[in-house]
Formats: sequence, structure tokens, C-alpha cells
Amino acid sequence: MSCMSFYFPESPIQVINHPLFDEKQITLQVKRDDLLHPHICGNKWRKLKYNLIAMQQQKKTAFLTFSGPFSNHLYAASMACKLFKIEGHAVVRGPLLDENNPTIRMARACGLHLHTVDRTTYRMRNQPDYLAGLQQKFPHCHIIPEGGSNLAAIQGVQELAHSLVQSDYVLCATGSGGTLAGLIAGCDKYTKVIGVAVLKQAQYLEQEIIELVPEAKQANNWQLLYDYHGGGYGKFSPELWQFCKMMKKTHQLPLEPIYTGKLFFALWQLIEQDFFPTGSRVTAIHTGGLQGLDGLRYRQLIFD
Repeated sequence: MSCMSFYFPESPIQVINHPLFDEKQITLQVKRDDLLHPHICGNKWRKLKYNLIAMQQQKKTAFLTFSGPFSNHLYAASMACKLFKIEGHAVVRGPLLDENNPTIRMARACGLHLHTVDRTTYRMRNQPDYLAGLQQKFPHCHIIPEGGSNLAAIQGVQELAHSLVQSDYVLCATGSGGTLAGLIAGCDKYTKVIGVAVLKQAQYLEQEIIELVPEAKQANNWQLLYDYHGGGYGKFSPELWQFCKMMKKTHQLPLEPIYTGKLFFALWQLIEQDFFPTGSRVTAIHTGGLQGLDGLRYRQLIFD
């Protein structure tokens, strides 16, 4: 399989109109990366793309990665196996799996090999000795970190940055920091890049971003906002879910409340608070993750 096999047409831009934006004289554009592909899309595809190319370059025939049982990364990795006919393995946080979980069902259907471990073992997923042991056990596998955030992933997100129309501000939801790092590396120095952290106490991500993109240490055109996590990772308020439903109904913009919902909910508040100067052109990245809605419905955490 050639690297050209890993090409999808560029995703579209959607302009959101709202009286608030007229009042504040703000232009809001949404990069619809959720529309990159029907099943493998968003920042998870951006991160996977160059990891799959690295797998080929290293003469590996498969990949191994890490994931929680409802993860967008797990879903994307599964679809990559199916779409490109690649052998894939995932170390999944367990120790037991609910086989009725829609993400696990998709992974099984796509032929992804799942290896469950207990939470103590899963915490070792970034430790060199543990990774060396896995590489020895799976010598034919290219190892991809949880969420896909590594140097190879930065290349894919830089492509995203280069595809954007000129903006004063670019915003994204931030979980592992890989997407924000790639945007910092790919956007020009006149564009302010802002991450909205979706988990509590995310200050540690700044150092991880600098490790991925060393020039970020001296750059002054980016920041990470910490106050819009909605209670922590995976947590959200009824108000946030109502906002997500409003965005779909009013603006035809589907969101989920774990990542993209928090981003746009924060963005609305920032615009109301005059965070952006008058006349600003703002681009928000829709990083996909809509498959997560099935898992939330399955756990009865949301109702349509």
C-alpha cells in the first residue's frame, strides 16, 4: 500500500451566523474536520495518517496503540484497519470489556485485536521499559501512543493548519495536546492559537506540548484555557448538552459534550466576554468525535 492511499479530500469550512457575532463584529468559521471521511475523521485521522506512513517507512506490517473502551482514537484505529486492510492491535484499559459497548463492537467488527489490561498496567503505557517489552512481544508493530499524539501526528495537524483560511484566532478542544501542538507548529506567527482544555488540572499539558514542538517554549502566539472543562474529563452539565442540541438544530453543527461541545460552549462565552477584539476572524476546529454520542446514549448519559 502506498502513502497515497492515506489521502482524503480537504474538509470544508462552515460560517456560523448569529446576532451575537454581528453585535461583537466577530466572524466565526468552523473547520469541519468531522466531514473528512464518513467513519475515520477529525483530529484522530490527522494524527493517525503520518503514523501509518511511519509504519510503512519502518517496514512494519501492523500497529499497536492504547485506548480507553469508549475512545475516539480506538474507533479511528479500528476503521483504519478496515479501510486500509492493516493489522492493528490496541491495549485497552479494562480489565473487563463490555462487549455491547458500541465502540468495542465496532473494533471487533473491523478486526482490531484488543488486549485488555488492568488499570495499574495501563498507567505504564508511556514508560520506556513497558514499551520496550511490548515492542519485543510485537516486533512487527509500529507503536502509537494513546490518542495518537507524537511527532508523526504533528505532521498531520500541520497539514490541517496549512489548509485554514486566514484567521486571527484558531481554537481547538484539547485533551492530550497533540492537536494544539500541531496547530502551533503549522499556523503563522500572526495567528493566535488557543486550546480549550477538556479535563481538570491540565497545566501539565503545556510541558507536553513543548516536548512535541520545542519552538512553542519561546512562542507567544498560543495559550491553553483551563476553566471550561465542565467538571473534568467525560463530565458535562445539562446546560452544555442543551447547547449541543441547539447548535445542531439551529446551525446544523453536530457536537458532542466531551470535546467539541466544550470548545463551542467556551467560545460562545469568550465572545460574550469580549475576549476577541472587534473585527476578529475566528476559526474553530471541529475535531470530530461524534461516534462518542453512541457511547453516551448507551450509558444513558444523554437523551435526545
